[in-house]
Amino acid sequence: VAICKPLHYMNIMSRQLCHLLVAGSWLGGFLHSIIQIFITIQSPFCGPNVIDHYFCDLLPLFKLACTDTFVEGLTVLANSGLIPVCSLFILVSSYIIILVHLRKHSAEGRHKALSTCASHITVVILFFGPAIFLYMRPSSTFTEDKLMGVLYTVITPS
Repeated sequence: VAICKPLHYMNIMSRQLCHLLVAGSWLGGFLHSIIQIFITIQSPFCGPNVIDHYFCDLLPLFKLACTDTFVEGLTVLANSGLIPVCSLFILVSSYIIILVHLRKHSAEGRHKALSTCASHITVVILFFGPAIFLYMRPSSTFTEDKLMGVLYTVITPS
């Protein structure tokens, strides 16, 4: 909205819409977290209590469970894998709309808009790429999993 319709931004992005977007983000994050908490609480753990990972993530935590965690793994795939894919799809769609809209503007206007979007696109790729890599495939003990975990939890927020 800020790039495609800058003069209408204040009318489109009303206070009510901003509150609705914030509430939707909080609700989505809350539901995502509650699902993961319920999965973890119901899992029986035995044996060693050392996770082979840099932080307490669900897939490495499942390796400590005493039972088969296949169903829990599928739930994590649906919960933690599909959320980034859907979010990435929405973001890519919005950038496609912006790029199509920018064709009508001058070269200077295009450059200004694209330089504004470049840092955001970089962060989106650095966050969603590793997240999708980790959660949209079967669990493993690859060193790449640890690297990707660090990449999307340490590098992106910096």
